[in-house]
Amino acid sequence: MAASATAPPAPARLRRIVAASLIGTTIEWYDFFLYGSAAALVFNKLFFPGSDPLVGTLLSFLTYAVGFAARPLGALVFGHYGDRLGRKKLLVLSLLLMGGATFAIGLLPTHATIGTAAPVLLTVLRLVQGFALGGEWGGAVLLVSEHGDAERRGFWASWPQTGAPAGQLLATGVLSALTALLSDAAFTSWGWRIPFLLSGVLVIVGLWIRLSVDESPVFKAALAHAQQRKASDAGAEKMPLVAVLRHHWRDVLVAMGARMAENISYYVITAFILVYATTAVDLSKQTALNAVLIASAVHFAVIPLWGALSDRIGRRPVYLIGAIGVGAWMFPFFALIDTASFGSLLLAVTVGLVFHGAMYAPQAAFFSEMFATRMRYSGASIGAQFSSVAAGAPAPLIATALLADFDSSTPIALYVIAAALITVVAIACAQETRHRDLADVDAARPGGSDSDLKESAGPAAAPADGTPANARTTA
Repeated sequence: MAASATAPPAPARLRRIVAASLIGTTIEWYDFFLYGSAAALVFNKLFFPGSDPLVGTLLSFLTYAVGFAARPLGALVFGHYGDRLGRKKLLVLSLLLMGGATFAIGLLPTHATIGTAAPVLLTVLRLVQGFALGGEWGGAVLLVSEHGDAERRGFWASWPQTGAPAGQLLATGVLSALTALLSDAAFTSWGWRIPFLLSGVLVIVGLWIRLSVDESPVFKAALAHAQQRKASDAGAEKMPLVAVLRHHWRDVLVAMGARMAENISYYVITAFILVYATTAVDLSKQTALNAVLIASAVHFAVIPLWGALSDRIGRRPVYLIGAIGVGAWMFPFFALIDTASFGSLLLAVTVGLVFHGAMYAPQAAFFSEMFATRMRYSGASIGAQFSSVAAGAPAPLIATALLADFDSSTPIALYVIAAALITVVAIACAQETRHRDLADVDAARPGGSDSDLKESAGPAAAPADGTPANARTTA
């Protein structure tokens, strides 16, 4: 293997880069999850008051689902410009868009003030949230992955992944505190706005940290090389999306398949559980919410541990532990909840999220290592976000429909098991990537980062160590 083109950053600098990615993803997920909680608590009354209460809730959740629909578009746009302009600039933009939309929701007039324009504006702002989140994930994990070295990339890149449970904890914690301190009337009247307006403060902190870090050295090196080729008239530059679909379409399919069990299981365990525990088992919503909160804290803690394990034994084995584990856990999961005991409920959710973490933790490094630098943002984002439309977005709705039709948890368990089987097949078709140097991926992949983006004038030259230019780097 050729030597890395860039030396690993100093530990203090790397920690600052990890902190910038983690804080940014936490804020983005805080905004995203906050909307979902508010949709269940107050949006049906404030923005759809003329509807039947249940219809109003469904309409508010429909605006929630709109955010998922916008994520693939965000992945395409942010991926394209992130591969052209750099990771840092697009991460700053995604944070501004998400935070600005969330802050604006906190200022939004309700149906009682402006009529039907209120839910329309709410839906538009939700679209902006989804668009921003679609571009956030790829940039955040790449900024860390491309700064670190291959030996501990799984550990460091897993930290931005903890932004999801951290954001959920923050959003739920703020809402729980407000509902405990305010009366129902005060919370419905004005208290619900506070968490959304708080996003403005969080964004300022996130921007201050993100602006203090450097652009990825791997990207800068690839960009400089591309500019040299352009100056020498080596060929016309192609769009990163075109290059991804031409040279990395198998990797995109692997990433999409890998996301199926991870995405579906997460929303069944954390979102649908609130429906199942309160309707099928007759537990209180607060009891179910407390179980999810505690389990999310455990989830936050185990993600870096799974990431570190992927550095030792590989991305594929850890991912398979998670996919097989979450599939095997589904029948015990529902059996424990059916006991109507808080301890059993907590155990069910915690173990489920621990298995989920085994998929979610290595995902950042795994997807980053699949693609060459000048199409990495596009490839990783497309693979991750397009699958979320088919996986995470409809998962709570499908699970709820199965429960309504069959009055049993068995079809829901089989639904998650089917997703786990898809993920197992996808990972079985993937190559192990943990020893790849991201600069070497550029040199060793078909055509490399530059000739993937260029119409090459002739055969690619071999790297300095003699490795064939079309050889595929493996562990």
